[in-house]
Amino acid sequence: MSDTHDNLANCQRIVELLNASGVERVVHTGDITQAKTLEVLARLDAPLVGVFGNNDKERPGLHDAALLHGIELVDPPLPLDLSGRRVSVVHDPVDITDDLLAGSEVVLHGHTHRRVHEERDGTLLFNPGECAGHMAGLNTVGVLDVLSLRVELLRF
Repeated sequence: MSDTHDNLANCQRIVELLNASGVERVVHTGDITQAKTLEVLARLDAPLVGVFGNNDKERPGLHDAALLHGIELVDPPLPLDLSGRRVSVVHDPVDITDDLLAGSEVVLHGHTHRRVHEERDGTLLFNPGECAGHMAGLNTVGVLDVLSLRVELLRF
C-alpha cells in the first residue's frame, strides 16, 4: 500500500481487505503522515514494514507509534528478503537508481498516486496506486505473490 495520507476510513478498509486476503507481510511505501494512521494499520493480521515518505513530517510521533505497534518504519531504501526474493522499497520513484535496480528483483514505490506495474532491466517495478481517497473510486492496494511475481489489485 502507498500514500494513505491519514484517510482513516480507507485505512480501515485496507485492513479488512488485507486481513481477508491472508497476506503474510504488508509493505507501506510511504506518506502515512500521522501516528493515528499506524493505530489503525496495527490491526493488520500480518506484520507491517514501510518507509517514510515526503509527507511524513511528524517523524517522532510516527517513530513512537511504530515502536509501540511493532512496525518497522525506516528511511528509504528498505531492503527486504521475501521468500528468497530481493525486494527494495522506496517512496519516490526518483530514488530508483541503477544500483537499486541491479540489486533487486522487485522495487516497490509510491508517491505518484498512480499504479505502476512494469519491468525495467529485469526488475519488477510496482506502485499499488491511490489509497488516500484523492481520486474517488480509484483506491487500490496490491497483493504481490513474491514467488510468481504475480500482482493482484484489491479495489475499494
